[in-house]
Amino acid sequence: GKFFFRSSQTVTSFQTLYELAATNKGSSAILEGVLPSIATPEELSKITDDRYLSMMTRCIFRAGFVWRIIDYKWPGFESAFAKFNPLAVAHFSDERLEELAQDTTIVRHFTKIVAVRHNAVYVLDQQRRHGSFGAFIADWPTEDIVGLWLELKKQGSRLGGNSGPMMLRSMGKDTFLMTKDVCDALVHHGFIEKFSVNSQRDLRRVQEIFNSLCEQSGRSLSEVSRILACTV
Repeated sequence: GKFFFRSSQTVTSFQTLYELAATNKGSSAILEGVLPSIATPEELSKITDDRYLSMMTRCIFRAGFVWRIIDYKWPGFESAFAKFNPLAVAHFSDERLEELAQDTTIVRHFTKIVAVRHNAVYVLDQQRRHGSFGAFIADWPTEDIVGLWLELKKQGSRLGGNSGPMMLRSMGKDTFLMTKDVCDALVHHGFIEKFSVNSQRDLRRVQEIFNSLCEQSGRSLSEVSRILACTV
């Protein structure tokens, strides 16, 4: 899809967006109550790497599937994948992965099971470079969060689409999400006319829009993202 940008005169101000979202939710107090909280860089770097691998896996298995079933089976996933110890999972043999594809305590989706091993190797790779995967995530500047999405998509396995961004949001890294509501809101309020999530240029443009809304409002990407979604 092509992107057409409108002149800035037609763009809705943050204040207007906020008031609309508050009206839709019932009050600004209710709106504030549903806004996501984010972790500090220090908190992000303290989270152990097995938890990052665990959340990556959870988001990958949730994609295109009933979340409730994945969450219900999660204890099975934790034990099947050695509590997501990256070093252990990176050394799973092909035979081990094939055994897991027969394991009824987890969801038996072979290519997603293989992706877990790939991502364990990726986590170890960043561990070597940055001291820990958490430090790598913590240090990434939020004003270029789409750069991190692209990095996860390119270097990780099955972390494209909303899986990578969802993993980041779930861990507390400040990020917006390109959900249907957010995309609809961006178009509806005159920020963009058309949008393709597969276009890096479009993503960079959306990053600029978010950066500018954050600057106007003094709020995080996560908060602006949720406020936008609540305007729809």
